Amino acid sequence: MASPPHPARAARTTGVVLLMLGLASTVALTGCGGTTDEGDGKAGTKDSASAAPKGAVTREQAAKIVDNYAAVNGKANATRNAKLLATVEGGQVHEQSKADYKTFSTWTKADRSDYEKPFSYQDRTYYIPAGEDWFAVKATASGTKIPALLVFDKDGGAWKLMSAVYSDAPIPAIDTGNHGLATAVAPSTRVGALAPDDVSAAFEDLYETGGKKAGAAISHTTDPAKDALKLYNGRDTFDLAKWATKKFFAKDPAYGTTYALRLADGGVLAVVPTAHTQETLLKQQYMGSFEITPNKEESVYNPAKRAIVTDLFQGMALATLPKSGKPSVIAYEYRMTDSK
Repeated sequence: MASPPHPARAARTTGVVLLMLGLASTVALTGCGGTTDEGDGKAGTKDSASAAPKGAVTREQAAKIVDNYAAVNGKANATRNAKLLATVEGGQVHEQSKADYKTFSTWTKADRSDYEKPFSYQDRTYYIPAGEDWFAVKATASGTKIPALLVFDKDGGAWKLMSAVYSDAPIPAIDTGNHGLATAVAPSTRVGALAPDDVSAAFEDLYETGGKKAGAAISHTTDPAKDALKLYNGRDTFDLAKWATKKFFAKDPAYGTTYALRLADGGVLAVVPTAHTQETLLKQQYMGSFEITPNKEESVYNPAKRAIVTDLFQGMALATLPKSGKPSVIAYEYRMTDSK
């Protein structure tokens, strides 16, 4: 019997990849377009410059870092050169890119061709937080109109893209009133119902318990929350439900850094790492008589037929935390990074 795919993973663009119902629908993107002056990292006049707060980079320096990422990423995607990609990419986004490279052979010819094309980032707005060693960019990738929030940080002494979440929902306005700079929020700081660091566990609880525990603290009305709850509620009606059970278990993300910025309305926007496993297990009465056949993506990691298939998904989510009320996960995406 064939193991079912993990459905409804959201879109991401690094070369943009849309994974839906376990099928990779890939659209590659690259390059550089217009920019705005918001959050440019420059402070005031010459007289006030020495006293003004500073970010890790200026807007011009940030633009060069983003351009370099897109150029190197395009070259790496063309040949699935993981070593080259690692020079400009890290964190959860790199975990996902490595999975893209590993499962590339399972994609359609059209998807592979799209992924290999160069891409650029356009319509950029830079958010450079005062006194921090990282920065964020809101941008769209060539070939799509879906905005993303990209986070660049130092890793091994080099600037790398660490998080990238594309969002169909509007990305709210970020406060840049600090001499044109953004304001970072410590991930452990409680904002309304939760701290940014608490969002991952709450979101994963939607998969694990249907939001009855930690997940009760976040909104269940956004599309990402509805997708997660749909998977939880469908655990008894999937293709192999007669022979097997399906459960989800929250896991520690490969890279646990959360990035958070103050919003113009006083709330917080957070880029949150997240992860879970999906376990498909033969029911006791069928043990020894049947085995689960992994699907094409699972087979890349382990082609053996087996009584239990455990898939690991590494993800990222974009969440808003209001000053009062429940936080909302407004965008998310996962990649299968292992299957045992």
